[in-house]
Amino acid sequence: MLNQWLNGKTVQLLDSVENWPQALEMCARPLLAAGIITPDYVTAIVAQHHKLGPYYVLAPGLAMPHARPEEGATGLGLSLLKLQCGVAFGAQDFDPVDSIIMLAAPDKHSHIEMIATLAELFSNDEDMQLLHRASTLEEINKIIERY
Repeated sequence: MLNQWLNGKTVQLLDSVENWPQALEMCARPLLAAGIITPDYVTAIVAQHHKLGPYYVLAPGLAMPHARPEEGATGLGLSLLKLQCGVAFGAQDFDPVDSIIMLAAPDKHSHIEMIATLAELFSNDEDMQLLHRASTLEEINKIIERY
């Protein structure tokens, strides 16, 4: 199921970024290009980060940035940015972050199945280690295809 959302159009592999706002900007590009989010969506994530801290950094090396539907999500979607050199989000023990999966949902219900599938991936230690070590799009896609 994940490969319907995370595929050649929505998965990016980069060596590094300058900082966490640039990571969010890069991760958002496929969703912006597809019209799934508006620029306001990324602005809302950054604003919430400044207000609450890195609320979307879920585990060591893993972030799932998201905002509320009314803050610029016009459709359902995911994008993944895999960094070869992780970036600090100010998440203490969870930094550096190298795997960023941006989630967008136009309402409070349509993403439940997507979240459940992501939770399966996130709870699989072996696949998460493979994702953190992945250095090619092919390696990333092999992991995604299992979910």
